[in-house]
Amino acid sequence: MHKTHLDTSFIGHPKPLFSLASTELWERFSFYGIRSLLVLFMIATINDGGLELDRQSASAIVGIFAGTLYLATLPGGYLADNWLGQKNATLIGALLIALGHLSIALSVFSPFMFFLGLIFIVLGTGLFKTCSSVMVGLLYKQKDERKDSGFTIFYMGINIGAFIAPLICGLVAKEYGWHLGLGIGGIGMLISLMIFYFKTIPDFKEFEEKIGIDSTWAKPTQSKKHIAIYTFIALGLLSVFVLLCGIGIIQLSAVSISKNMIVIISIVALLYFGYLFFFAGLTPNERKNLIVFLILFITATFFWSAFEQQPTSFNLFAQDYTDRIIFGWEIPAAWFQSVNSLFIITIAPIMSTIWIALSKRNKEISSIAKFNLGIIFAAISFAIMMFASYFVLNNGGTQVSPWWLIVSYLFLAIGELALSPIGLSLMTSIAPKIIRGQVMGLWFISLSLGNVVAGLIGGGVEADKLESLPSLFGNAVYVLLTLAIILFLLKIPLKKMLKTNLEK
Repeated sequence: MHKTHLDTSFIGHPKPLFSLASTELWERFSFYGIRSLLVLFMIATINDGGLELDRQSASAIVGIFAGTLYLATLPGGYLADNWLGQKNATLIGALLIALGHLSIALSVFSPFMFFLGLIFIVLGTGLFKTCSSVMVGLLYKQKDERKDSGFTIFYMGINIGAFIAPLICGLVAKEYGWHLGLGIGGIGMLISLMIFYFKTIPDFKEFEEKIGIDSTWAKPTQSKKHIAIYTFIALGLLSVFVLLCGIGIIQLSAVSISKNMIVIISIVALLYFGYLFFFAGLTPNERKNLIVFLILFITATFFWSAFEQQPTSFNLFAQDYTDRIIFGWEIPAAWFQSVNSLFIITIAPIMSTIWIALSKRNKEISSIAKFNLGIIFAAISFAIMMFASYFVLNNGGTQVSPWWLIVSYLFLAIGELALSPIGLSLMTSIAPKIIRGQVMGLWFISLSLGNVVAGLIGGGVEADKLESLPSLFGNAVYVLLTLAIILFLLKIPLKKMLKTNLEK
């Protein structure tokens, strides 16, 4: 196959982008299927097959699960860089996620299996998540104008999985019970594993042979001794801790864990950033890139703390305060979790086309400006939810039209498309080669922090606390708009720093 064709065979993008997007699609199906049901399952009564937890604890557990999931990307990226390589880390991660789904499906016999399954999914995603994004970045040269567009297409693949998962898993849960709804995502993970093994790996081998790319997709950047030993020791200690929790020797409070995690993750992330800045053997220009990274990291953390209200406060709002009856049939509340992804799928090609068209006319919007647009649109989304809350409050708890949620999701989707794929693209551009996986892992820590904060806040949507609804959503509006102003003031110096460092 001709070199040029390999580099443009997928709608003008490198051939492996299609198989990578397909792999990520089904992995995201598994995640979003669980994500859409978690809080609803945990607050459901025992008689209805749930865990009958209070809303604050259930929401906090959702935040802890998603937060530790992204937190695991840091050691996952480290293991990929220094031991496993991107390919092996992805394969092992996929197997662990599939095992997690099996455990959750078996949790009908014991709640302990449910929490054990969440742990397997956290460990597997920690390996899987960073590698797929890094491999997309490897397909493009440093100054390739297609890169932002490529990540947007990759992001659209993610959202196809995120769209169909709540619909299928939500319907299965409604008709056949929570455990089947939560466990069916494992099928998606097995599909993801097969696509990666039989399609993505051969595509990358062919691309490497004929085009020439960084070989770290198949082997680690550097190999360090004793990593395997330390990894198995850590897994052993984790197993003992889980066992002690399972038999009741250690008692845990989800809300307390959330509060402590916010402090601990923030401190650890800053310390790790400091370690990379001073002791990773970086050049002065690479250190400047890390400064840009830190500013975007802080901004993204606040964005995700608002955005990740979807599986908690948005989900609970859909269940309690949204009229879901159509032609006499009640729509599962989990189905609203697909709305954001539906908008991503339909809007992503449009935004990708806009970015390319502006670039060709030398009117390209900077990555920093796109990033800031994402924050502004998220603020608009929460403003809509704030007004919807006022309507509920002023009408004595009357359920509102689903259009409030749908329009809110529209603006949230535009914000996500402006910020998230651009953030991924920026990270793969500015991350120093020798610590690429670790920087990508550190980037996902912003998602970790955001999810934990979102989980801590999201349980505030309760039928007997109507008066708190407007402020719950309104506070997000004020914080996001403040961040947008700050980033706007920093836009010019950040653009200069990025341009100077990427040209050298």
